[in-house]
Amino acid sequence: MVVHRANIQDREGVPLLLEPVQGHFPRMEKVWVDNGYTGTGRIWIKEHMGWEVEVVSHPRRPRGMWLFPGEEIDDSLFERPKGFRHLPRRWVVERTLAWICRYRRMSKDYEYLTSSSEAMVYLTMLRLMLTRLAKQNAKQFVKYKETHAA
Repeated sequence: MVVHRANIQDREGVPLLLEPVQGHFPRMEKVWVDNGYTGTGRIWIKEHMGWEVEVVSHPRRPRGMWLFPGEEIDDSLFERPKGFRHLPRRWVVERTLAWICRYRRMSKDYEYLTSSSEAMVYLTMLRLMLTRLAKQNAKQFVKYKETHAA
């Protein structure tokens, strides 16, 4: 997890994120990225990390069409579907961001330093994991008490 200045594009921030972990994940073969990581970011990941890169994006709609004289246009080709569209693997990031933003301190960018922002994300995720572990252990404890009650 890396927080960088707002004036750095996602594709330019790829080396900041991935250089520190280079060589730590030998079994990793593929990463999913959004449209912000196309171009130089995608190339950097392929060249330096050796991973396959799949861009998860919304399906493109046609921008134009060649027609012969007298041919009619089918307007349905140019309409975007309404409502929610499932994009593979995109929900993982969106769900995690929603979990982080549930904590009041993370709802706005209160931090002055990027290192403080990183620390707050780590603390938020740590609190989330500890809460889940505590709930899981409480359920196991109740089951244990029920089976061993004499």
